[in-house]
Order: sequence, then structure tokens, then C-alpha cells
Amino acid sequence: MTKQYYCNPLNINYRYQFNLDQRVGKLQINREAADPSLIYYNGLYYMFVSMNLSVWVSEDLVNWEAKRLPDYLPLYDYAPDVRVLGEYVYFSASKKGENCDYYRTKDIIDGPYEKIEGTFDFWDPNLFVDDDGRVYFFWGCTNDEPIWGCELDPETMKPISEKVAILDGDAFTKGYERIGEDHALFPLENDLVEKKFEAYISSQGFTKENMPQQMKLYETAIKGMFSQRPFIEGAWLTKHDNKYYMQYAFPGTQYNGYGDGVYIADSPLGPYKIAEQPIYSYKPGGFIPGAGHGSTLEDKNGNWWHAATMRISMNHNFERRVGLWPAGYDKNGQLFCNQLYGDWPILVEDGKVTNWQKPEWYPLHIGKQVSASSFEDGKEPKNAVEEDIQTWWRAKTNQSGEWLQVDLGEIMTVNAMQINFADDNLDIPVPGEIRMGTQARYIDEVDYCTQWKLEGSLDGVSYFVIEDKWDAKTDLPHDFIVKEDGLQLRYVKLTINALPYEQKAAISGLRIFGQGNGIQPLVPQYTVEKISDLDVEIHVDSSSDNTALGYNILFGNHPEKLYNSYLITEKHTQKIGALIKGEPFFVRVDAYNENGITEGNVIRVY
Repeated sequence: MTKQYYCNPLNINYRYQFNLDQRVGKLQINREAADPSLIYYNGLYYMFVSMNLSVWVSEDLVNWEAKRLPDYLPLYDYAPDVRVLGEYVYFSASKKGENCDYYRTKDIIDGPYEKIEGTFDFWDPNLFVDDDGRVYFFWGCTNDEPIWGCELDPETMKPISEKVAILDGDAFTKGYERIGEDHALFPLENDLVEKKFEAYISSQGFTKENMPQQMKLYETAIKGMFSQRPFIEGAWLTKHDNKYYMQYAFPGTQYNGYGDGVYIADSPLGPYKIAEQPIYSYKPGGFIPGAGHGSTLEDKNGNWWHAATMRISMNHNFERRVGLWPAGYDKNGQLFCNQLYGDWPILVEDGKVTNWQKPEWYPLHIGKQVSASSFEDGKEPKNAVEEDIQTWWRAKTNQSGEWLQVDLGEIMTVNAMQINFADDNLDIPVPGEIRMGTQARYIDEVDYCTQWKLEGSLDGVSYFVIEDKWDAKTDLPHDFIVKEDGLQLRYVKLTINALPYEQKAAISGLRIFGQGNGIQPLVPQYTVEKISDLDVEIHVDSSSDNTALGYNILFGNHPEKLYNSYLITEKHTQKIGALIKGEPFFVRVDAYNENGITEGNVIRVY
């Protein structure tokens, strides 16, 4: 039996973007990958993502390698969609105000790609090929229109039917479609939105009559930020047992509640009805939240997987990563995705995830003592162990040899470590020419190196090397090291040699997983307070047990289908804003620590 492990976000080179973003009026630098389109073709898995100039290739869905795509593809356009149609792979991407073309090939890496002229513009495309060979197309990414669909001629890719409205947002009855952290914001009236927009463009030195073309292209997006209406986007269609499952992303990519919902129909163009459990991919908590705008794939072994977009959004709203989780259909045909501990190590045995409900390794680093060679005010070493990708330790210098060390407090069995590098307000010249388009930017193609050494110690005096990447030629900002048999360690020390752009070392998470020496938590005691038709608040009684490091709040509309979860650390009160007005709501709170996970009791809220 072959055992492999991975840990979200996926460990691959995420390219740097130099964004000249009209919405904020300045250059912003960050890494980005988003909107994954995952397919299986000729014995390999391919994942196409926004703004990476590459396709990610894997034999096993665990180990990925980036391969550069041909320049003549629209690689600077968002949300690439890829599907297999016959012998070909078809590619398209988003563009506002211009017809979007299609491309097809039999060789994804080297091409050539044959261009098929498009006849209309679209955003967030999705091509679907039915069992009978008929081809359907879906698109949409606005807060004032639905997701659309039509049938295409499979040879010309031209529409052969009228477009049909597939689904629309409703932030007044579906809590999870509200924008904001934990879905805190309700939509505003149009007149107030117009006033906010006029004030914004005036602050940029323009009027509605003379604002630049780039700002006009983004007028809907800018108003969307002010309106607080939900952007409904990222369509992806799958078929199972003669039912069609339309997945879509609810807002918004910069918020922790970015996720994917699902509607179901008997035919590709509907009519669609909301699924019994409509929240499909949802990860608002944990080290890195977000699980929206994704794709769902049945692999070569008959297992289902879902890839989606995860959020950092510190240097730019679109500072994002990609996650991958096991998915499936239950006996009643409900599509679900397992993200219970979605950024802890995931075990894959012979191509299938086997630790579905409970991981075998637990976080050992949370709240532990941390020291460093140096640090800046507000970016102390403790930030690297608090399970929040939006905070980090930063060294005072960019010299080789700056280090960070975690003291586990006692000797423990360590099985895996994830090193998460952060970017901190980079201020460097653009290394190439900004390309104008739907968003002006330059994507850096240089293959940089991230170099470091990881050491362990029993006593803090004598150290041995766990992993040596001091001279590495790779650039992996979320590197993952597995020691399946376990190492006996008390201290874990990371020393940095070199980083892209000679920046100062910054670590958002030096995460350590394994097995502690104590007992797992007691059954958690908690209460649930309904605060609106769309919101509840969970209150955990921490006085009943002080051994828990954190809690996982599971919820759904059936006591045996608690498919959604919210992972928290140390906090004892948490709002869940993802309810559906008038629908049943069940919740269960589990406790976790270094030694295991203890399930709580299910409570029906209403």
C-alpha cells in the first residue's frame, strides 16, 4: 500500500504579480494563484490556475510540477477553463469587452493550440460535455446578473441556443451569500451605492464623464464592493446518476467565507433547484481560510476531488492560493466536500484519502514558545504559531542566517512540518513591462530560489538536520516535510539562507504536526445562540476543560450530514453566518489538542 501526504495550500511555485490596480490607485506586489480548473487527460492530472503562466501537472494529485504554457494563450486573462472534448483539451479564459476565443490541443504542454474564434465576451467560463456528446457553456461573474448557460456547436463553439439564466444570488435568505468576514454585510440600496461610487472616483481625481477606460471596465466591480450585493461566479458543472450539479462561488474572494454552493437539475440547462445542503465547499476557519471558485473531478480510481481558491489577501485582495480536498456524493445524491481539518496533513493511500473524519497527526505548535534571531515590532516570533496566515514573524535584516525556533515544551513525536513564507509589503521596481488588459499587471517569470535549513533538537544544545534546502533551486512558499516514522523532538529551528528579491525572512506559519504525550480533550460543553435568521453564535464553556487547543464547529441541516465546518484556535465564541432562512440547522462542536480529537454532542438550533 502506497502512502503519501500533502498539506494545503498546495506546495508549488506561486508566481509574483505586479498589479497596477485601478481600484486602489497604486502598485501592489504579491503571489497569486486562483480559480483552479482540474482535469485528467492521457494519464496525468492537469490544473490550470489564474495568473501563473503555467499548468500544474501531477501523476497522483499529491506532487505537482509547474510547466510553462505557450505565450499565445490568453495567460493574462482570469479564470481559465479547461475540459476534455473527444481527443482534445479545450481552453478558454475571461475577458471583458472583447470576444473570448477558445483554443484546443492534443498536447497541453507543447501544443500547438488551435484557435477557435469566439463570438461573445464572458467571465468565469465553464465548458461541459455531456455523455451524449452535446456541449454546454456557462459563464457569469457579477452582482447584478445571474450565471448564464447555453448549448454550443461542438465544432464551431458558437451558441446554438438562447442563453438561459441558471441561478442568481439572494443574500437576504442565504446567509452564506453575504459578503464580509463571516458574512457580516447585507446589500445596500442602489442610490447609496451610486453616491459611494461617485465619491470614490472623485477621490481619484475623475468624474463619471472623464474616468479612464480601465476604471470603466471595473465600474461594476467597484460598485460591487460598495453595494455589498453578492457576486455569483465561478460555474462548474458535474454529472452523477443522471443529475446535473451546478457549482458556483459565493462572495467574495478576499473574505474568509469564500466558498462554493450547489444547485441540482435533470438537464444541463435546468431548471435548477437549490440542493438540500447547498453549501458544498466551505472553509472559513483554520490557518488559511477560503474554498471558493473551484472545480470537481472524478479521478482515475473513481474518487472525487475538489480544488478551490484559498485566501491571504494582505498585500492585495487577490493574494490567493489553491487547496485540494476529497469530495463525493452521499447515498441520497448530495454533493459534499471534506474540509473538516482542511489545512492539516492529508493522507492519501493508493490514490484515496483514508483519514476522512480524523487526522492521524495533530498540531503541536499552537501557542508554544518561539524565539528568533531578530524581529520587527508587531511581527514577533509568536505570530508564526498562532494559526493565522495573515500574521507573521519578520526578521530585522535580509542577511543569511536569520532563524526562528519553536520550543514544544517537552519531547514529542513529530511527523510533519509545513513552512509558510509570507511576503511583506514588497517595494521593488517592476522587473518587466506592465501589460494592460482587464487588469494591468506584470507576472514575473523568473524562477527564484527559497533556501533554508530545518533542524531539530532534544535539548536546545545539540541539533541535527531534518531537511536541508540551503542550496535549493526551487521556490516553494508552503514547503511540506514528512517524517512518517516520526522524530523525537523538543526544538524545531528554521534558518533562512535566501529568498526572492532578497527580502527579509517572514514566516506566517512554522507548523508542526505529530503526537503529544497526554490525553485528548474532554467532551466540549457549549451553547448556541440564535442572533438572526441567518446567524448563530457558538459559546464554548472553556472552564469545563482547559486542555483543548481549539474547536471544530460542524454544521448542516441534518444531524447526520454535518458536512460544513469552522475550525477555530483558542477562541471560545464564534459566529456562524451561513444559515438559510427557515431551514433546519444542526451543530456539533468537537475539541482538539496535541493528542487527539473528541466529538461533542449534536444540538438542533431550530
